[in-house]
Amino acid sequence: MNPDDTAEFHTAIRLRINQAEHALKLDNRTTLLDALREHLALTGSKKGCDHGQCGACTVLVNGRRINACLALAVMHEGDDIVTIEGLGTPQALHPMQAAFIRHDGLQCGYCTPGQICSAIGALSEVAAGWPSHATDDGAVSKIDLTGDEIRERMSGNLCRCSAYPNIVAAIAEVAGQRS
Repeated sequence: MNPDDTAEFHTAIRLRINQAEHALKLDNRTTLLDALREHLALTGSKKGCDHGQCGACTVLVNGRRINACLALAVMHEGDDIVTIEGLGTPQALHPMQAAFIRHDGLQCGYCTPGQICSAIGALSEVAAGWPSHATDDGAVSKIDLTGDEIRERMSGNLCRCSAYPNIVAAIAEVAGQRS
């Protein structure tokens, strides 16, 4: 196939990532994860399973967590995308990043960026009053962020090193600071 013949399968888009605008011309089939990693060198979001099952690629889009491996980049033009690189700096960590460090909520670190983005998204869902499968039916107006509630909300993020108790403790600490 002549490279010129593929032009019809590419789209020029502008993505707003970590408060910066990026102009890209991408194959229409490029996932948001591949756009971040391969076209913008934002490698914090990891490619784990590439099937939306592990959560290593979790990013925040308009404040909501998504699996970037399942989203096409062209779908997110105009959206506010935040990756782990946009949450804090080594000198000024995001509270969730600092809590993960304090509670040793990581071992190998591969899943950590997705875990942190997902945790931030989960706390936003709780603040908005969105119930989970673990939420007591009578408590939707005030969700009690128990260990079971946190584990249910984080169930889409896998950690092969099994740092789960420390991850739950880090999220619980940040949730306590917010309430």
